[in-house]
Amino acid sequence: MELKRVVVTGLGAITPLGNDVKTTWESLIKGVSGAGPITLFDTEKFKTKFACEVKEFNVNEHFDRKEARKLDRYAQFAVVAAKEAIIDANLDSEGIDKDRVGVIFSSGIGGIDTFDQEVGYFFQHPEMGPKFNPFFIPKMIGDIAAGHISIIYGFRGPNFGTVSACASSTNGAVSAFDHIRLGKADAIVTGGAEAAITVSGVGGFNSMNALSTRNDSPQTASRPFSASRDGFVIGEGAVSLVFEELEHALARGAKIYGEVIGGGASGDAYHLTASHPEGLGAILVMKNALADANISPEEIDYINVHGTSTPVGDPSEAKAIKKVFGESAYKMNISSTKSMTGHMLGAAGAIEAMVCILAVQNDIVPPTINHEPGDDDPDIDYRLNFTFNKAQKREVRAALSNTFGFGGHNACIIVKKFIK
Repeated sequence: MELKRVVVTGLGAITPLGNDVKTTWESLIKGVSGAGPITLFDTEKFKTKFACEVKEFNVNEHFDRKEARKLDRYAQFAVVAAKEAIIDANLDSEGIDKDRVGVIFSSGIGGIDTFDQEVGYFFQHPEMGPKFNPFFIPKMIGDIAAGHISIIYGFRGPNFGTVSACASSTNGAVSAFDHIRLGKADAIVTGGAEAAITVSGVGGFNSMNALSTRNDSPQTASRPFSASRDGFVIGEGAVSLVFEELEHALARGAKIYGEVIGGGASGDAYHLTASHPEGLGAILVMKNALADANISPEEIDYINVHGTSTPVGDPSEAKAIKKVFGESAYKMNISSTKSMTGHMLGAAGAIEAMVCILAVQNDIVPPTINHEPGDDDPDIDYRLNFTFNKAQKREVRAALSNTFGFGGHNACIIVKKFIK
C-alpha cells in the first residue's frame, strides 16, 4: 500500500504570547516572555505565584452565555484555536466531504478548573447534598474539546483525544498523520488545549517541587539549559493544526505551510515523573521518528526540544540528542520555546509542532531565552547551539519536535519544507 502524503494547511493559536498565530509567532521570534503574576486565583498561600496565562481573553467575544457555560476554559481555548485553523485552511467550505474530516484534539489534564469548582462547592456546602451541575462531567473530561469542534463544524471523521500527559497533543498529531496517510481521512483538525493554572493544578505541581519559585522575576524563571533553572513555569492555551492529504489540498487550492513526514513514540519504563538520566526513551523516540520519516539525522536542521527548565530533564535530553545525531548535533539549531510560553502541558506538543512548521516555512529559529553568561551546567555540552536569547536565521529543511510526559510517555513529530 502506498502511503499518502500529508501537509499542513491551517494553523490556529491562543497562547500566553498572543491570541492568534501571527501575534504568537512574532512574540516568539522577538524573545518575549509570557510569564507574570497569576490573576486567575489568590496565590497568597502558594509557593509559586506566577504563570504564563492567556491574556485579554474575553469569553463573551467567542461564545454566547449559554454555550460558554457548557465549556471548561480549556475547551473554550480549543474551540477558538480550531476556528482560526479551520478558517485559515478554508476547511468549512462547500464541496468538503465532512464524513472524511476528523478531529483529534488532546489535553493532558482536561477540565481541572471545572473539577475544582464543582467538588470545592460540594465540600463547602455539605448540607446541600450532592448537587452537581449537569454539565460537570461533559465539561471536565479530556476528550470533550474534540467533540465540541466536531459538532460545531459537522466533521464526522475520526473523533477523539489522546491523553499522555505532556506528550498528549504530539501523540494526537501523529495519530492524525497516520489516519490520513493510511487513507482513513482526507483532513483532520488536530491540536491540544490546557487550562491548568488553577488552585489544584498549581498546588499539585508545587507539592512535587516541579514549578519554579522565582517569584521575584517571573519573566526570567523559565531558563532551559541554564545551571540556575529551578523548575518549569506552567502555561495555558491551545493550538490547532489542519493536517490534510496532499492531493485533496491541491485539488481545492489550499495553501500549504509544510509537510508532515514522520512521527515516533516510546516509553521510558523508568520513573513516574522523571525522565531517564541518560535519555534512553528520548533516544528511542527520536530514532523511531527518523526511521518513520525515512531521513538521516543530518537532514534535521532544527529541534524544538522538550526543554522544560527542570534539573534532570534538560541534561538528559541534550545527551539524547548527541547520541542520536552524533556530529550533526553541532550543526543544527536547538531551542526551547517553553522559555517564553511556559509549559502548556498537554498543549505543548501542538504549539511546538506549529513552531517547527513556521520555522521551516520562514527559515528562522526562535530562541531559548533567559540564559545568562556564566550560568552553565557542567552536565550540558554548550557546543550544541541552543539558540540562546536571540532568534537565528538559517535554512530549515526539516524540523523535529520532542515532547515527553509524566509516565515516561515520549512522542516526536517531524516536518519539512513542502516540495511538490
